Amino acid sequence: MRDRQGLIVYVHHLKQAKSLRKYGHVQFISRKLKYAVVYVDQESVAAMKEKLEKLPYVKAVLESYRPFVKTEYENAKPDKAKEYDYKMGL
Repeated sequence: MRDRQGLIVYVHHLKQAKSLRKYGHVQFISRKLKYAVVYVDQESVAAMKEKLEKLPYVKAVLESYRPFVKTEYENAKPDKAKEYDYKMGL
């Protein structure tokens, strides 16, 4: 499985957000804030970011930090509701 990373692309008009499909997989388009989330391969993030920034209809391009955020927690407290077995009487 390939490692993917999201790029947040802010555009001037949403009509131009459709043309981002040829640069990667468009996952989400926000109409209110005028941005699109485009997923690309992690090894080609820097090159794709440069390509997207050169487009005339792109305001800004930001990288997603989600692949680098630690999602396993050491001192996570267990949920009290899950401790009890409610199906004992059935």
